[in-house]
Amino acid sequence: MPRPPARRELLVRGLLSLGVLAASAFLLLTSQPRLGLDLRGGTRIVLETPPEATAEATDRALEVLRRRVDELGVAEPVLARSGDRRIVVELPGVQDPAEAVEVLGRTAQLAVRPVTGPGQEQSPDGAGLALGPVAMTGEGIRDARATPNPAGVGWQVTVDFQGDAPSTWQRITAEAACAAPGDPRRQIAFVLDGDVVSAPQVDPSVPCRTGMIGTSTQITGQFAQAEAEELALVIRSGALPVPVEVVEQRTVGPTLGAEAIEASSRAAIIGVALTSLFLIFAYRVAGLVAVLALAGYAAVAYAALLAVGATLTLPGLAGFVLAIGMAVDANVLVFERAREEYARRKRLPRSVDLGFRGALSAVADSNVTTLLAAGLLFWLATGPVKGFGVTLAIGVLASMFSALVLSRVLMRLVVPLLEKRPRWSGLHDLGRVRTWLTARGTRLFQRPRRWLLAAGLLVLVALSGLLVRGLELGVEFTGGRMFDYTAAAVDTGRVRAELAAAGFGDAVVTTSGADGISVRTGPVDEAAAARIGAAVDRATGGAERVGNELIGPSLGAELRRDALIALAIAVAAQLAYLAVRFDWRLGLATVVALVADVAVLVGAFAWLGKTVDGVFLAALLTVIGYSVNDSVVVFDRVRELRRAQGDQPFATVVGNAVLQTVPRTVNTGIGVLFVLAALLVLGDGSLADFATALLIGLVAGTASTVVTAAPVAIALERR
Repeated sequence: MPRPPARRELLVRGLLSLGVLAASAFLLLTSQPRLGLDLRGGTRIVLETPPEATAEATDRALEVLRRRVDELGVAEPVLARSGDRRIVVELPGVQDPAEAVEVLGRTAQLAVRPVTGPGQEQSPDGAGLALGPVAMTGEGIRDARATPNPAGVGWQVTVDFQGDAPSTWQRITAEAACAAPGDPRRQIAFVLDGDVVSAPQVDPSVPCRTGMIGTSTQITGQFAQAEAEELALVIRSGALPVPVEVVEQRTVGPTLGAEAIEASSRAAIIGVALTSLFLIFAYRVAGLVAVLALAGYAAVAYAALLAVGATLTLPGLAGFVLAIGMAVDANVLVFERAREEYARRKRLPRSVDLGFRGALSAVADSNVTTLLAAGLLFWLATGPVKGFGVTLAIGVLASMFSALVLSRVLMRLVVPLLEKRPRWSGLHDLGRVRTWLTARGTRLFQRPRRWLLAAGLLVLVALSGLLVRGLELGVEFTGGRMFDYTAAAVDTGRVRAELAAAGFGDAVVTTSGADGISVRTGPVDEAAAARIGAAVDRATGGAERVGNELIGPSLGAELRRDALIALAIAVAAQLAYLAVRFDWRLGLATVVALVADVAVLVGAFAWLGKTVDGVFLAALLTVIGYSVNDSVVVFDRVRELRRAQGDQPFATVVGNAVLQTVPRTVNTGIGVLFVLAALLVLGDGSLADFATALLIGLVAGTASTVVTAAPVAIALERR
């Protein structure tokens, strides 16, 4: 490239880098992250309306619930509609969801009904009442508030009407006033969800057939202040146009979230430190440049999360840590291409430029496949796993900026200083691994069927775990309750015995870390949940409940279906993209390899007895993206070598492509391995299971390119 255009390009990239880094620094200094409930503690409740409910009815119900949640005094509550029939309510800091569920569930229908005499319905004083038809609904009530009783005894509730409600109130009180004082027919009942919450008598001073005139009324009685405020809250929140059912409930203690943040932060620091040392060892000054670019990547990615207002969840935090390891990949691709170019022409600046250009196609294709997986997570997943999809997508985009813009600017500034000392650059030779393989004259695919046979046997061994051990589905997929506890002494045998004695012999008890224990049961109410907690407390000598999750059976079936749909769409999307970018046979070979990776990972979790839940689904889709990423890098090289070595057999071309990309595969794998190992060692519970799934997927995805994808491509080519 002529010098003026080269300088102009460097200036543009440099200004762009400075601008992005400056904006990122500003966001980091002035913004605070939005933490999900699984990190700051609180309760998440998902309510569902009946099948006949319309989207408009759900919207009206959402507004009613919003008013009622505001009255609970919860800081920064989140209410949102999910689909046509679901409402998601997030209540930060609420550790006892029973009160919230009770208040939300009691708002099904508010009605004002005259009392016709003694009957079955129970009033607050315990007397049975017979109720007449509904005279007024909650839509006629504008406000209700607790005020001290002017008579000086207790508190009263003042109810304000709106619309046609004042005339309706006058009519029903005029009829009730004709009954004698003390007669039940002189009462007016406020009925909520079929239960009488208050049945005050019309004051004796109100004349018969005249009624109470005005836009408000008072419900008097010897209420305590708390009772009056609760009654006012129930009345003024109005009525839901349709009943709602709790189909999901999650409660996370604040200490659990703090521990997750601490574990992820330590894992990120240790993983990045080890990855940085490895990069400097492998690539010297170029590795140091990659470390600086990696630091810029972390700042840009985190600032982007703050800029879009993304909610940082536990899987999202783990995804951010993982994306740091995966960000190494683009830099490694560039450096390995630069090594190859230097081996041909022995000119370091030119080799670095050609390295960036040559790696562009592989970087773009491999990152697009990961973005497809992230997009599917955001589109199909729910709750915290959706946050993982957002984090992963932002991480991929930030890593491309880091490698192709920031790293390139730094290398262009450093390379002229190393032109006379190319050994310092770390790009002066092909590396020990490739040099050793080339010297041996290794030919990988003389007998591709043997590779396929080995891959098939491995898949069969993995899938046999489904038959021998079965798959432990979490409550997200089966429905039921999951309770998480921390205790000083954890003995699963004693916990199972105590639960069996308490009548929960079918409960599944598992450990989580050194001091954690999880209990999974079918659907149980709050009274049964209290008995389970007491049994765990007796068995452990004192336990603290830090997590509480409820999933309705209908939602569990839906999540199972959505998980299968997600996997099918992921496979189809990858196949479609690869068929466009590559020969359809290479695309099909890649998809066969990723299906094998999915089978190995699912089978491994069956053999290990690990629970398959939403976080596992996030890991599985990430493994799909990583597996395709690895195959894309190899097949991108196959496409290039096929043009240059058209006279060579296809098996030889594929073998050469695998050998030439081995350093990238090894070095990227080691970078991700450091981060995942740190997550596995330092994380507990779902963090550790997430890291376990990704470690298995990392090994399977790396091996499947050689063992499965390449031999399948050769077999398809021969046919």
